[in-house]
Formats: sequence, structure tokens, C-alpha cells
Amino acid sequence: MSSEREATVPSKVISTGSREIDDKMGGGVPHGSMTLIEGDSNSGKSVLTQQMSWGSLHDGFRLSFFTTENTVKSLVKQMNSLNIDIVDYLLLGRLRLFPMEISQSRAETLNVLLQALKTEGARGSDMIVVDALTPCITSSPPEAVLTFFEKCKRLCSAGMTIVIVVHSHAVDKELLVRVTSLCDAHLRLRTEEVGERLVKAMEVAKVRGASKRTGNIISFEVEPGFGMRIIPINKAQG
Repeated sequence: MSSEREATVPSKVISTGSREIDDKMGGGVPHGSMTLIEGDSNSGKSVLTQQMSWGSLHDGFRLSFFTTENTVKSLVKQMNSLNIDIVDYLLLGRLRLFPMEISQSRAETLNVLLQALKTEGARGSDMIVVDALTPCITSSPPEAVLTFFEKCKRLCSAGMTIVIVVHSHAVDKELLVRVTSLCDAHLRLRTEEVGERLVKAMEVAKVRGASKRTGNIISFEVEPGFGMRIIPINKAQG
């Protein structure tokens, strides 16, 4: 499975589509890794995820996107507002969108989702995004959550790239430590008050296998029609 993917995947890293942001992340998230994007509400998690999705599609990856946050229509509209047009990728079959409705027991939902990830991998997806896993794990036993991440990690070992988004409040500290130890990359987002401004900040907690040294904290704004725009620290403080 791994050798087949290596023959078709054109790049060894997942790019955000922004060289400046990639550099802060150590060159981009390595292909075949599992990334956890964690943060509070409105901290920029979905924007970062959408930027990474566009970067992967632009570089030739096949992407499956599972969302509890959007319908297909609202996700297309949201990404358009960031100047990201995904319609052609949808029509070409290189992007598959799966809105999720959480109605079963949480543990059962994790099992169903895991099976869906396996199916998409078998259908040729190079990268899978889950934005966000929060509704699936809010009431799940810690061991069920760990088992889900462990099995996702095995899929990554076979050559798949998985990005999982969670809200910080959904995972207690002890479980979060155990989950992040399984992940190859951990990106933590938050909103900070700098002077009289509210800015978003991304902490690159780790990127295992990064081609360059990772930057520690990136301050950014979300600009309509543009997406993520890095703010120099001195400018943010001004």
C-alpha cells in the first residue's frame, strides 16, 4: 500500500499553500503523518485546516474531508470567502466531502468513522481531514478515544496522511497528553489579546520529521478574500 502511494503522490509534505506559514511549521507536515489541530472556538482551526486542504489539492493529492461543522454547500461557500475555490476538485473527484450527523452512541460513531477512513484510503485518498472530531468524543470513554487515534496511526503507517481537529474543551489534559504522544504533529491554536487587538496564534508544539526547524508561535489574522495572513510580532504589539 505504501509503495503504491509513493508512486502517485507528488510531494512529501502537506503544504498550506503559503511558503511563509510552511516555513514556520518546519517546511510543512510530512506526508504519511497524523496531525492534531487543537484549540478553542474561533481560534482559526477550520481556516488552517482549509488552507492545508487547499495546499494538498493544489499539490496533486486526493483528499477526503469529513465535517461536523458544515454542509457541502456551506463549506464551499466558506472556502470561497478565503479565496479558495474547490469546485473543480469536487467535479474531478479529487476531493470528496462527507458531512457527518452524530446520532449514534459516541463509541459507535468513532467505529463508524474509522471504517469510513479505511474505505476512503482503499479508494485512493492520500489525505483525510476530520473537522471536527469534537462531537464524536465529548462523551466517549478515554480508552475509546485512544483506540481511535491508535488505529488512525496504523493507517498513517501504511502511507495515509490524517489531520484531526478537536476543540480543547473536549479533551481533558491527561487524555490530551496521551493523544498527542501518538500524533506526528501537534498544532495548538488560540486567540490572544495584544494591545487593543485580538489576534490568532498558532503554536507549533511539534512536527516530527520536519525538514526544517519548526517555528514556535505564529500570530495571524484571517483576512476575507485572502485567508491566513501572518502578523509580525512587533506589528501585532504596536
